[in-house]
Amino acid sequence: MKTKRFVLLLAFSISLSNISISQERFQANWESLNDYKTPDWFRDAKFGIFIHWGVYSVPAFNSEWYPRNMYDQKSPEYKHHIEKYGPLNKFGYKDFIPMFKAEKFSAQKWVDLFKRAGAQYVVPVAEHHDGFAMYKTTLSKWNAAEMGPKIDVVGELAKETKKQGLIFGLSSHRIEHWWFLNQGRKFDSDVLDPKYADFYGPAREENETMSPEFMNDWLLRCTELVEKYQPQLFWFDWWIEQPALEPYRKSFSSYYYNKGLEWNKGVVINYKNISFQEKTAVLDIERGKLGGIRELPWQTDDAVGNESWCYTTNNTFKSAQYVITNLIDIVSINGNLLLNIGPRSDGTITDEDTAVLLGTGEWLQVNGEAIYGTRPWKLFGEGPTVSASGSFVTQEKPFTARDIRFTTKGATLYAIALGVPEANTVIKSLALKANNGKITSIKVVGSSEVVNWAQNPGELVIKPLKNYPSANAVVYKIEF
Repeated sequence: MKTKRFVLLLAFSISLSNISISQERFQANWESLNDYKTPDWFRDAKFGIFIHWGVYSVPAFNSEWYPRNMYDQKSPEYKHHIEKYGPLNKFGYKDFIPMFKAEKFSAQKWVDLFKRAGAQYVVPVAEHHDGFAMYKTTLSKWNAAEMGPKIDVVGELAKETKKQGLIFGLSSHRIEHWWFLNQGRKFDSDVLDPKYADFYGPAREENETMSPEFMNDWLLRCTELVEKYQPQLFWFDWWIEQPALEPYRKSFSSYYYNKGLEWNKGVVINYKNISFQEKTAVLDIERGKLGGIRELPWQTDDAVGNESWCYTTNNTFKSAQYVITNLIDIVSINGNLLLNIGPRSDGTITDEDTAVLLGTGEWLQVNGEAIYGTRPWKLFGEGPTVSASGSFVTQEKPFTARDIRFTTKGATLYAIALGVPEANTVIKSLALKANNGKITSIKVVGSSEVVNWAQNPGELVIKPLKNYPSANAVVYKIEF
């Protein structure tokens, strides 16, 4: 294993030295990385699918943090584990791996569903905090290709996603593994067994500075994923913002952006909080939104499940109406939505996830021209409902038909009512006195019915149609 690591690190060093010859290439410093531009494919795509699937889907209890919390003697997960599986020195997290069989997994069926949902990119979790890789890696035997399902899940999804014409991405949560299993060191558990140190370790404290060996391993795993699967999006969770990791973040970023140049494909790094300087990658906000238009593209990651990102037996779920109206809201302020699902351990997708995906896809099939390839207008919208903003904040108060969001494509303005109007739609931002243009025509996307409207000094008034082409939200196509 040490020989493999040395060869990979040497190859990575040679790769960096070769690409640094050209000044057109990215260098491993913030000044150079500030030249990064978000590719058009990401700005046009608007909607992607996130997938949390792994060994934690076997216990399916509370959340994907089960592997950490099962070793916390004060947690509900610990109590549940002792009652159902026995003492943790006899049955630990590793013992779920043979139970993770994925016997009904089909990359083709998954990607077909994502495509029907209207998603433009697919982002499976390649490795979560638990340290179990969902791909064939040379750096650890603890991976889905050699254990459990014995399937290179990431590889199969990469192949099928590209085959069906969608963009492939992936996420790495590897850095959190530094501390994720540390509760198991506090009592007699299998985390203390040296036979499993290569899986459970390092299991250190969060306030301990990561070792160079661990950070090098992180870098090698990231570059291996890029080399093997050529993802066009690489998503990182919050803990990569640790100061000690900054040189490694910059090295990976320059390497990855230069790979994008080599492939002649635009690539995206998603980050949270302050892990990257603002222009050097694409900001991601977990289960939250911004309060207004951001000049730089950004992304929300949210889940159909309310309680957990992975499959659990006690989860509750959002509706298609929630997803559709929040997607519109996010797009109006220059964002993308990365929507997560949590498959069962056997590889099947829940009826709840499926219903939301298909409902979203039905709306986008009719109204997608107001979403895909659009850009924000001078105003994001108007209406009585305040959009939730900030991380871990959900849109608790539902939008209504009185809430309007704007998107543009060329000279066309789309005004989208976040509900189906039963009365007149009134838009103050398009009043004559607002000086935002004199309207020449209004149509409802997906309908041939004539729209009756009047642009008055104080407001634009659009009368309701007899029949609307889709539920949940209505798109007005406006020309000037």
